[in-house]
Amino acid sequence: MKLGLLTAPFPDTPLGEVVDWARSVGFEALEIACWPKTSDVSRRYAGTSHIDAAGTSAAQARDIAAGLSGRGVTISGLGFYPNPLHPDQAHREAVIDHLKKVIVLASHMGVPLVNTFCGGDASKTVDANWEDAQKVWPAIIAHARDHGVKLAFENCPMIFSYDEWPGGHNIAYSPYVWRRILEAWGGDVGMNFDPSHLVWQMIDKERFIREFGKHMLHVHAKDLMIDHDGLYERGILSAGIGWQVPRMPGLGDIDWSRIFSGLYRAGYDGPVIIEHEDRRFEGTDEKVKRGFLLARDVLRPFIK
Repeated sequence: MKLGLLTAPFPDTPLGEVVDWARSVGFEALEIACWPKTSDVSRRYAGTSHIDAAGTSAAQARDIAAGLSGRGVTISGLGFYPNPLHPDQAHREAVIDHLKKVIVLASHMGVPLVNTFCGGDASKTVDANWEDAQKVWPAIIAHARDHGVKLAFENCPMIFSYDEWPGGHNIAYSPYVWRRILEAWGGDVGMNFDPSHLVWQMIDKERFIREFGKHMLHVHAKDLMIDHDGLYERGILSAGIGWQVPRMPGLGDIDWSRIFSGLYRAGYDGPVIIEHEDRRFEGTDEKVKRGFLLARDVLRPFIK
């Protein structure tokens, strides 16, 4: 395993500076955020463009990859997390077009993985969304396959605010859907596993790893704390709004020894990438770095 971080919380810091800092404090891998340069940022930690997929030539991509390798940093994957099943057709087409550019960029860089969302229309049922996914995704998957790249969907429901309620903006969050995804596209699509999303859904984390561990291509290390006062006030029908609190690993409800025990038993030996969404450690680069260092110290004993 290699421990690293997702670069999204450093939107105004050049990639080279992020790399130098990460390597200096013992991180070995980076997931590089690749939103469009002109992205209309509509949610936290979205919009960072550390490599411009639309404006980077094949030669430039190879140079970037060589430069990172020369600094001793592995690229765990390129990350772009839009909603390819968005109800607005123009928005859908725009994000799919950029996702395809990220796939091409990954191919030119020799990066075998692009992390993303399956997507979802919050106004539709999961089954109706799955019908849409079967129409939208085969062409994207074929594009990735043609470029020697695999896709990893994150298991996040994308329900954090009322514009995402009640159904969320990503249907790839439960065993019910993941069995369908793997049956349909398992040779080309795997999971970017984030255990925090199972906490507030009350999905058994260890059982989930036992069932899907062999399909996990990438792991996000993010913790989550249930605010029981918020849960009391709003109830479970709020779908986590008001009581699911993202935290740095070690500050939430996850027992990381049990997560890593499950991952090792499942044979996972890939990157473990810290995803920072903790409001207690944001506002300045120094606060963000402090959060990453705290998470590093919690997780490092498990990375062998």
